[in-house]
Amino acid sequence: MSTSVTPAPRTGKTVAAAKTPAVAPRPAGRRVRLTVSRVDPWSAMKVSFLVAIGLGIATVVMIAVLWMLLSGMGVFDQINSMIEKIIGDAETKFDIMDFVGFGRVVSLSVVLGVINVLLITALATLGAFLYNVCASLVGGLQLTLTDD
Repeated sequence: MSTSVTPAPRTGKTVAAAKTPAVAPRPAGRRVRLTVSRVDPWSAMKVSFLVAIGLGIATVVMIAVLWMLLSGMGVFDQINSMIEKIIGDAETKFDIMDFVGFGRVVSLSVVLGVINVLLITALATLGAFLYNVCASLVGGLQLTLTDD
């Protein structure tokens, strides 16, 4: 028993290939080469001032939380008892809270935060001026940016 396949008669019409969605070639990312030739010192000062204010606030909050944690764990009481044992004199009363009380610690951290804000702002502005001088000598910072 044999089977044979007979081809269909030719009609002169061609069969179109099944249409597959053509995938458009993805365009390559556009590359742009830019040079940072100048930084505006006023803009650098404003941005650095705001960043320094944020860091100062975060520092004060962190120090306050740290002080509360140490106080809650009884660290200051342990320091008091240890110093009383070292001194050994019952007449002399020593209290560490006279030196590291919450108000004093937070006040000191606020003062240091204000000094930090002034220093960071001044140094960032000075850095912008120095960058401008260096950029005028060597041409600035070259960046290559791509568009994905």
